[in-house]
Amino acid sequence: MSFNKLIWVIYFLGFVVDERIGGGIGHDNVVNPDLKRFKFPALYNFGDSNSDTGGRSAAIADVPLTNAETFFGVPSGRFCDGRLIIDFIAEKLGLPYLSAYLDSIGTNFRHGANFAIAGSSIRHGGYSPFPLDIQIAQFLRFKSQTAALYKNCSNKMTIQSNLPRPEDFSNALYMFDIGQNDLAFGFQNSTIAETQASIPKMINKFAAAVNKLYNAAGARNFWVHNTGPIGCIPFNKKYYRSKPDKLDMNGCVEVLNRVAREFNKQLKEKVLQLGKDLPGAAFTFVDVYSVKYSLVSDAKKLGFEDPFECCSSGNFGNTVDCGNKTIVNGTVYVNPCPNPSRLISWDSLHYTEAANMFVANIILNASLGPQSLNSKGLPQFHDPKQLI
Repeated sequence: MSFNKLIWVIYFLGFVVDERIGGGIGHDNVVNPDLKRFKFPALYNFGDSNSDTGGRSAAIADVPLTNAETFFGVPSGRFCDGRLIIDFIAEKLGLPYLSAYLDSIGTNFRHGANFAIAGSSIRHGGYSPFPLDIQIAQFLRFKSQTAALYKNCSNKMTIQSNLPRPEDFSNALYMFDIGQNDLAFGFQNSTIAETQASIPKMINKFAAAVNKLYNAAGARNFWVHNTGPIGCIPFNKKYYRSKPDKLDMNGCVEVLNRVAREFNKQLKEKVLQLGKDLPGAAFTFVDVYSVKYSLVSDAKKLGFEDPFECCSSGNFGNTVDCGNKTIVNGTVYVNPCPNPSRLISWDSLHYTEAANMFVANIILNASLGPQSLNSKGLPQFHDPKQLI
């Protein structure tokens, strides 16, 4: 089943998910913004591998060469066979794909920059040396250096071709997709109870980052993704295959998802509070968890194969029976699957382009949509019913 033929399913599923989460923050707050007509001059993103467009490749090591085979055709620094959700959002905004801030080759920051680094978390420690506050510090330096160049350089045309205008920063859209690695690292290095108990510290660190952008950079427009169903990731399910009592009716690890839902609950509460505390700021909270969980639970109805199969084990060793393996002199080589558009998982941890497209279509086009928490500072959203 092609995605062109799935549009009607996407609209239907939007209502199903909305009912499942009880309308989120409130039925009257469920909206569908037509992002392209908002005319945001720039997009700045902070996050982990779910939205990394080349940061880890530039700073640490290249991602597997088999990545990007579906869309880009050449290494793109993404942990995916093609586009990520943020790429589809950029398309919707009418902006170019975001260049990674740390990439020095062929980058253009005229319409924003991506500070996301694979493995990053909200708190320090974990899988990456680039936690959220480091990403924020990088952004603030980028902003100050840009302002200095505009002030001191006589050739403004040269600067304008590669850098944003100083006035664009207050009108830009600031996106967050981070938190999954905080939970994952906690699961691997402490108990589930201890990980859940640490959630308030994660949320407070997130709020501090938002406040810094608001106060130091004049940011006003915020778009926040909650974390996905970590218990539905093939990498995690492998360790619970011998414990079927730990799995829910769709085969996901319920105890891990329960902690993810608690994280999302506290994140939503904090975003609501930030919307009240920061005058003139507008927040859009996107319930990615519900969309991704519905994708897994209804995978075969939507034209996908087993949601716990994947194409390539990437850099994660042989922890998951993933893709087609060939053993030569004791070395295991992974051959990517011939049709990743039929699978949800790309490398046992990250989604395929087809799955990312599905999620993006729902949060951008369907009735579930993002949820506006504060209309100040953002153009009015039109009624989502007009889409049907």
